[in-house]
Amino acid sequence: MKALVTGVAGFIGSTLAERLVADGADVVGIDCFTDYYPRPVKERNLSQLLAGPRFRFVESRIQDADVPSLVADRTHVFHLAAQAGVRKSWGRDFAIYTVNNIEATQVLLEAVARAPVLERLVYASSSSVYGDNTPMPFREDVMTQPVSPYGVSKLAAEQLCYLYHANFRVPAVSLRYFTVYGPRQRPDMGFHKFLRATILGEPIAVFGDGEQTRDFTFVKDAVAATIAAGTKGVPGRVYNIGGGSRVSVNEVLDLIGRIAGRRPGVRVDPAQKGDMRHTYADTSLARADLGFAPTVSLEEGLAAEYRWLTEIL
Repeated sequence: MKALVTGVAGFIGSTLAERLVADGADVVGIDCFTDYYPRPVKERNLSQLLAGPRFRFVESRIQDADVPSLVADRTHVFHLAAQAGVRKSWGRDFAIYTVNNIEATQVLLEAVARAPVLERLVYASSSSVYGDNTPMPFREDVMTQPVSPYGVSKLAAEQLCYLYHANFRVPAVSLRYFTVYGPRQRPDMGFHKFLRATILGEPIAVFGDGEQTRDFTFVKDAVAATIAAGTKGVPGRVYNIGGGSRVSVNEVLDLIGRIAGRRPGVRVDPAQKGDMRHTYADTSLARADLGFAPTVSLEEGLAAEYRWLTEIL
């Protein structure tokens, strides 16, 4: 496999690239180090990759890169580059999301539509495309009604992947990730914040009553599904990728208490615009097509992220 990984310096992108290299793939990674969180965090994510011979790094926005050259000999493209964050996507900042999530995807698709040896393009979408009026567990064929500008941008890029498949036969597959966590998780994400505060003895901010639920997916399970989509995914299809660990925020805090030996103190803040109340993935399609089955329990995964944070703090 010769792979291009966009957003390679990020949490999932770097973990995916390391797994691909370990499996013998030749990997080119591209990242522009957006300032959503500190650059040194992303550089640390890349340190192991840069030390190896089968990885080449390009620092650039997709729109500024010579993408046709980058994809000319690539058999697989894993498109994880995006502006992250539900709560930051409102108001003037939405322009950042349209540029990084929608425009960048269109530029990439234009290039891969002419790529001579491409076998799959795998796009990293999000459970944020569903919204709050979806019957649970969420199925890929229900109507999508995102409740955040971020969710709108991810759905728009997902639709671009489909239309390039329908019109130009781009072998695009989209994966709707459900709350991925684990070592290298972004510092703005809930588990990272909760575990960091617990280690440092600081209070945790919980938005709302803590009874909102998420289907949490360990990063190695998400990566395994992503690689499987690159070989087994049916072009034009969308797959839910969830960990099967749907629990409330309050239950997560209890788990953290068991792992750390002390339950963190909680400060209750108002619920945030754009935050979905519940998510829960029906993964039967991914199971059938990709052979996807999560292997890491929530307690095991939280413990792994806790150990990683204690090493870097």
